[in-house]
Amino acid sequence: MENTVDKEANQSPIPVGVDTTEPTHWYNIGADLPEPIPPHLNPGTKEPITEAELSGLFATELARQELSTERFIEIPAEVRDVYSIWRATPLMRARRLEQHLGTNSRIYLKYEGVSPVGSHKPNSAVPQAYYNKLDGIKKLTTETGAGQWGASLALGGAMFGLDVEIWQVRASYESKPYRRYQMELYGGTCHSSPSELTEIGRQILAEHPDTTGSLGMAVSEAVEVAMTQPDTRYALGSVLNHVVLHQTVIGQEAIAQLHEAGEETADVVFGCAGGGSNLAGLSFPFLRHVLTEGAQTRVIAAEPAACPSLTRGEYRYDFGDFTGMTPLLKMYTLGQEFVPDPIHAGGLRYHGMAPALSHTVNLGLVEAVAIEQDHAFAAGITLARTEGLVPAPESNHAIAAALDYLAGPGRDRSETIVIGVSGTGVLDLPSYQRFLPEAQA
Repeated sequence: MENTVDKEANQSPIPVGVDTTEPTHWYNIGADLPEPIPPHLNPGTKEPITEAELSGLFATELARQELSTERFIEIPAEVRDVYSIWRATPLMRARRLEQHLGTNSRIYLKYEGVSPVGSHKPNSAVPQAYYNKLDGIKKLTTETGAGQWGASLALGGAMFGLDVEIWQVRASYESKPYRRYQMELYGGTCHSSPSELTEIGRQILAEHPDTTGSLGMAVSEAVEVAMTQPDTRYALGSVLNHVVLHQTVIGQEAIAQLHEAGEETADVVFGCAGGGSNLAGLSFPFLRHVLTEGAQTRVIAAEPAACPSLTRGEYRYDFGDFTGMTPLLKMYTLGQEFVPDPIHAGGLRYHGMAPALSHTVNLGLVEAVAIEQDHAFAAGITLARTEGLVPAPESNHAIAAALDYLAGPGRDRSETIVIGVSGTGVLDLPSYQRFLPEAQA
């Protein structure tokens, strides 16, 4: 199957698949960066990892996409057909929030909560399941934090007839049972991580029996099973280049929707950042215009203060999992063994950041701020009481960063603000309860 636009299309003033409300291609920012994204390294040889090596863990086409430098990669018709269930997602003008803040700026919310799972995660789960199906794979393993990714991959498995086994971080497994129910509804199997089901899990529990778990631990368990069972592959919900690639449907739609609303572009784009795929998917199409046309859009990554890889981590090679089974990734990291506090935004509890997003931060194309949990929930409550949307705890970080920006110096300016609302928080209502002003009075 041909997955790229031809050269003539690549040279077109308005390339196919970019800035449309029905994207036909994913956008790869690696083609436009002034310096290449540092390669992933084989943990044994320390040499750049090859497509053949990645194919032992991922579907063939996903391994190719991971290392690709092509600007546009075609979205298969079968994937677009499933996307059509919920895409394009809304870009909503938040006029009530504007009035509440007394700002002259125009605030737009790119809302991914309308997907079947209530999150942006199916944007990658569906193509990952599809490509594995093409390879004849019968089962996928994965990890999940808050549960959006696990539910999304279970959905992808249901769409293409694959079994899905999921290891959910213990803190979220115990505090967010509805996500597990959702995974099971789609036919997935979910375990608390660390578990007694894997050698790695048993080892971690023996050394840290009271651990709340981490995404790094859950990754290790899922990778172990994928590497030891036939007809099984691993699927990752964030961080890697092919996941970031799939999420660019968000930003492409947002740009086209802004044009329809009479806006030339966004002055500032805010997104929450844990592993990085949500923010990258929203912002990279905007950065394409910065890199190729001289646009002035600022991108601000909002991460949790409890897991501040971008604002307090080191930019270096590190493993993506707890025990060191994955390729080495050049990223901002707090260290592979870092176990964050069990905050409610479970999807942001990852020790590192996507190499592609880390590279844009290192190049000065993306800024980062760290947001405290109570401040994030206060912002989410403000949005709920003005616009009616209940944001995911992860999304609250982006909302808080935007509200801080609009309350800061130059608050009377008139700008176009885009906030990525990565999902709904309806299944996280117990998390909200303790942060309600009435509960704190």
